[in-house]
Amino acid sequence: MKTPVFTGLGTAIITPFTESGVDFAKMAELLDCQIEAGAQAVIVCGTTGENATQPLDEHEKLVDFCVRHSAGRIKIISGVGSNDTMTSVRLATSAKASGVDGILMVTPYYNRTTQAGLVAHFTYVADRIDLPMIVYNVPSRTTMCCSADTLKILSRHPNINGVKESSGDFTLFSMTRYLCGDDLNVWSGNDDQTVPMMALGAKGLVSVASNIIPGQMVKLCDLCLNGDFKAATELHLKYAGLFSDLFIEVNPIPVKAALNLMGRNVGGCRLPLVDISPENLNKLKKTLVEAGIIQ
Repeated sequence: MKTPVFTGLGTAIITPFTESGVDFAKMAELLDCQIEAGAQAVIVCGTTGENATQPLDEHEKLVDFCVRHSAGRIKIISGVGSNDTMTSVRLATSAKASGVDGILMVTPYYNRTTQAGLVAHFTYVADRIDLPMIVYNVPSRTTMCCSADTLKILSRHPNINGVKESSGDFTLFSMTRYLCGDDLNVWSGNDDQTVPMMALGAKGLVSVASNIIPGQMVKLCDLCLNGDFKAATELHLKYAGLFSDLFIEVNPIPVKAALNLMGRNVGGCRLPLVDISPENLNKLKKTLVEAGIIQ
């Protein structure tokens, strides 16, 4: 049995940018918001954090900043994913030196491989970095999907702690739980699938919505962990429209737009991501009003 890196809510945090780089003062504010809300972990430099457009030195500096600013008040998990295994080794090595609690590593994108290649890719990094690794399975982004058999092989590695499951494939999730049991922790990677996945044994959620409503997402995970799925379902349905509209355009375009509508002033996305369309901005604003998040 492997102790999960965290249980409950982990926030896939956005990265606030200025024209010259990361807005570290705003990043500190966002981290404090998660800590005050009771989130168990923050995932920095992931997809929601726009790691794909971060130079390596900026990426490493941001991870180090988050560790130092949090000062043990919340677990910090660093994204280290790449389609180049050696880049992942570099990022993981740097993250360990900064003192992170774990790493998140996505399946390779564009430079696609086989299931055997996936095993080799994750194992190569796990062999060299003594940190709990969360495999990130998100085929909608990468076109690569870890099979349940592949995850079973990976579950035997002492440093591979679990999987952030974002495929939306409940048959895959079910088979992963069946084959791996407690040797591989699972977290929902989709806000709208948290309740059913936790009912089937997921240890929590890596959330986009918690950038906006961290306290409510902490509560949702806690209700599930306590087995109160009736109340969890009611809370889920209250925010179902928000969960959907946060993906009305490519993540993190909508979540940054929502934070700006809330007056958080987190800036925009880096190219090739662009500002949300006026039509979708109006729809998102309506959803935020209906959910009681803004007036």
